Amino acid sequence: MRPSSPAGPSISHECPAGHLRTPRTRVRIVGMRWDNLTAPPVEGDPERAAPATPPLPLALPGAVARTFDTPEFAGMTFYEVQAKSILNRVPGQSRVPFEWTINPYRGCSHACVYCLSGDTPILMADGRTKPISELESGDRIYGTEQSGPYRRYVVTTVLDKWSTVKPAYRVTLTDGTTLIASGDHRFLSDRGWKYVTGAMQGAGQRPYLTTNNRLIGTGRFAAMPKESPDYRRGYLCGMVRGDAHLGTFSYSYGVVHRFRLALIDDEALSRSERYLAQEGIETRRFSFTPASATRRALSAIRTSKQRDIERIAGLIEWPVSPSDEWRLGFLAGIFDAEGSCSRGVLRISNSDDTILDQTTEALRHFGFSCVREDRGLPNRVRTVRLTGGLAARLRFFHLTDPAITRKRSIEGVALKHQTALRVAGIQSLGLELPLWDITTGTGDFIANGVVSHNCFARNTHTYLDLDAGADFDRKVIVKVNAGELVRRELAAPRWRGAHVAMGTNVDCYQRAEGRYRLMPQIIAALRDFANPFSILTKGTLILRDLPLLREAAQVTRVGISFSVGFVDEQLWRSVEPGTPHPRRRLDAVRALADAGFSVGVLMAPILPGLSDSDESIDATVAAIAAAGASDVTPLALHLRPGAREWYAHWLGREYPHLVPRYRELYRAGSYAPQAYQRELTARVRIAARRHGLHRAELGDNRSLPEPPRPPDAEQLTLL
Repeated sequence: MRPSSPAGPSISHECPAGHLRTPRTRVRIVGMRWDNLTAPPVEGDPERAAPATPPLPLALPGAVARTFDTPEFAGMTFYEVQAKSILNRVPGQSRVPFEWTINPYRGCSHACVYCLSGDTPILMADGRTKPISELESGDRIYGTEQSGPYRRYVVTTVLDKWSTVKPAYRVTLTDGTTLIASGDHRFLSDRGWKYVTGAMQGAGQRPYLTTNNRLIGTGRFAAMPKESPDYRRGYLCGMVRGDAHLGTFSYSYGVVHRFRLALIDDEALSRSERYLAQEGIETRRFSFTPASATRRALSAIRTSKQRDIERIAGLIEWPVSPSDEWRLGFLAGIFDAEGSCSRGVLRISNSDDTILDQTTEALRHFGFSCVREDRGLPNRVRTVRLTGGLAARLRFFHLTDPAITRKRSIEGVALKHQTALRVAGIQSLGLELPLWDITTGTGDFIANGVVSHNCFARNTHTYLDLDAGADFDRKVIVKVNAGELVRRELAAPRWRGAHVAMGTNVDCYQRAEGRYRLMPQIIAALRDFANPFSILTKGTLILRDLPLLREAAQVTRVGISFSVGFVDEQLWRSVEPGTPHPRRRLDAVRALADAGFSVGVLMAPILPGLSDSDESIDATVAAIAAAGASDVTPLALHLRPGAREWYAHWLGREYPHLVPRYRELYRAGSYAPQAYQRELTARVRIAARRHGLHRAELGDNRSLPEPPRPPDAEQLTLL
């Protein structure tokens, strides 16, 4: 490799479409050589025609093609490169049984240090909140996107979730909002994205929060109400008084008792139906009005039993001394029945002065500001209008929890600075805590009312020719033209359709894939050329591409393997904090198996002294078998230089009593002794037979292919 050239200037440049969700980036061009990677000069751009090394303490010697920083990735550098080739031949002396690989990324983002306390409430797409630790991939939540002069709320999807244990800090805002996060987490402030901690200079230099900053958002979320008998009665009072038909009527032919509630929104109807049933009142569903070209269908519930009507009338009586639970339920019910929220205005309308008085009193009891309006509507209908902007509306929704989600939408609403969200203090808690983070489609999410960065992770591997420490905090290389290169090289006359292995060096479904989406292009190309391929991953993001994988399996062999070395949660949190939970990986195995794939599991890496006990092996193999895997292949820990030093440091800190054993096992190099490997393989095979897990006979079924397997002597680098 050649030494890098002197530092050059930073320039503004448009980010390639589809790679980042920001209109402009700050770009540094880095002129280096590294086999098949290059950043060609751009015609008409003299600054980019003379690339230079970025002025970083840890430059990438002889490697990088292009770097850039964006507001969404402040402090982290993505090296987007235009690769010259993408199909890589494995050296002939390699110990792996495949000849060709595709690696769209160099560097891996599986071991995250950017995280929040597990109980941090996240704003869901239905307007409710959920602790970050309870989120799952596929959940719909709110993120933000820049639209014109404003950043606006938009619905996005959780792509991945992971946890780690890190030193924790408490960020306190002047409105009382508190956030527990690692020092590496970022929040959106009035001065851009800021880390919780940082330094003005040196290796830790990065933008960080100070008491001069204001965070962007609405501030802390209110606690959701608990469903109690008083809450249910309050909800029924608001709903029935606001929108139901209830009464006893005398006619010439006799007395009729009637209760009917007809609604467009099934959520409120179902809740009312359930609450009535809990009070011993059974109702019957029926279609009230069918849908038409101009209106939606109305469904209804009803009962005509005298005792039910009397019971409902008793339930909706005004209480002499309403409890807080009753008031919250009443506000939810009257909003579902008579409320609206459009163009940033929340109103509750009715012609009954008693209902309006109760509504106003309940709102003010909980500290809301509201005004009464006579809008000149027919039948003396007047409104109670909530004031206080989005923060007040969200507090109302969370505090009362109305059933109808469409009325709770804030999509498209602009985020504005809130004076009360000034940072009041940042305090180290002096201890390490379990912390969580997620990957989303927008690159951010709303954590306890403030915009929080969707972060990528610190690498704990040494797949790259990079420093195994600080470089991995900020540097990921992305071959942005991978898709077009695959098509071009598969179409070349010299290509003979050899099997292509992916994920064997760097996980192709690491978190960065959620943003760059390179794998759909690659899989589509392999499908179109009917070229056999296999994928090894720890990333549950592979399920996003299941339709493409099924299409490819119709025309060629598609092998899929997951890496699951153990199922012990405490060990996972300590060793692999940035990967999906082992149980979630096995859920993905089940989903792929149910889709018709024969999914193998690499039980890797098995960690001497930590996950190689009979109990750990049996529990892991049992879980793998229960997930529907076709086979299991054990691989012992492989410690390459770089990863070896990182792992030794971690082991000495967490399990010092194991250090002598590791020195003995790995004294000859990166691999454990052959005798240890043979013993490990035998014990896993015995467990596999015990749990009915045997290698499948696949024959010629192209829908159930088998990926290439490393030989028993091969081991897996720490993932």
